[in-house]
Amino acid sequence: MIKIRNENKKDYKRVEEITREAFYNMYMPGCFEHYLVHIMRGHEDFIPELDFVIESDGEVIGNIMYTKSRLVGEDEREKNILTFGPVCILPKYQRKGYGKMLMEYSFEKAINLGYDSIVIFGSPSNYVGLGFKSCKKYNICLEGDVFPTAMLVKELVPGALKEREIKWKYFDSPVMQINEAKAREFDERFEKKEKKHTLSQEEFYIYSNSVIK
Repeated sequence: MIKIRNENKKDYKRVEEITREAFYNMYMPGCFEHYLVHIMRGHEDFIPELDFVIESDGEVIGNIMYTKSRLVGEDEREKNILTFGPVCILPKYQRKGYGKMLMEYSFEKAINLGYDSIVIFGSPSNYVGLGFKSCKKYNICLEGDVFPTAMLVKELVPGALKEREIKWKYFDSPVMQINEAKAREFDERFEKKEKKHTLSQEEFYIYSNSVIK
């Protein structure tokens, strides 16, 4: 039986452990995502209503969390949007549709809260099937007019970003700027794991250092 519900305090440790398991050695030797989960819950940009866990037969196997972010147009207009992440599924349950189920459930809840757009950073192959497109197609960039390959955009409400003749700059929440020393200190609370170099780290390096012209 599959159930999706809001995270509660009793889930905190379990969610941090799942996040660590899911991300360890994926983008770097070790990971910081479980520390981000830990500090995100207390930040003003965190959205508790969009903090969900997914259960399989009563066992929590995954999580998704959202923060507020914003777009600033060339005309200085601001638009409040969403960013999600980390989103994770315990490794033994991956590639079985649970992540897709969790994200699609959260999209509906986000629409009900009045949000119409999401910007994330991730591998396009993981998200285009969920309706995400290149930031370039919506004229959304970072400072310096940079369009990262890994920056992806989804309209929760069709036409929400129809004014594509306007260039938008994306700004995420300050909570995303992780203090690496504190993250390493936090990681020491968990069972020791071997840090390794992996092929997924090379893919991440390519995506995170490439842009669309």
